[in-house]
Amino acid sequence: MSTPILRLWAPVALYMAVLFALSSQSVLPGASLTPDWMQHGVAYAGLAVVTLRATAGGHWSGIHSRALLAAWIVATLYGVSDEFHQSFVPTRSADPRDVSADAIGAALGLLAAWAWGIIRRSS
Repeated sequence: MSTPILRLWAPVALYMAVLFALSSQSVLPGASLTPDWMQHGVAYAGLAVVTLRATAGGHWSGIHSRALLAAWIVATLYGVSDEFHQSFVPTRSADPRDVSADAIGAALGLLAAWAWGIIRRSS
């Protein structure tokens, strides 16, 4: 693996590993403080933005529709796989509503990153 690829994709892999570790727990610490849909949305907004950084080649100028779509697909598919994984964790279950929250959170995170990219390019 070349260094530029590692520099772009290692943060994505690390973020996914953190999500995997969290979803492996039977009870999440502090889970009752915020609604479940919000936790999913924020977590997958972050994953989508980190993934966008990779799909855009690490440059704000690289944010285009294909990079955005690829980042959204990666984040959403990871959400699907995470729900499947949770189906094997005691006291946890797979919930299609969580996948929806993941996909919506990813889309909102990408929308914010796209807007920020426009602002950065125009200043």
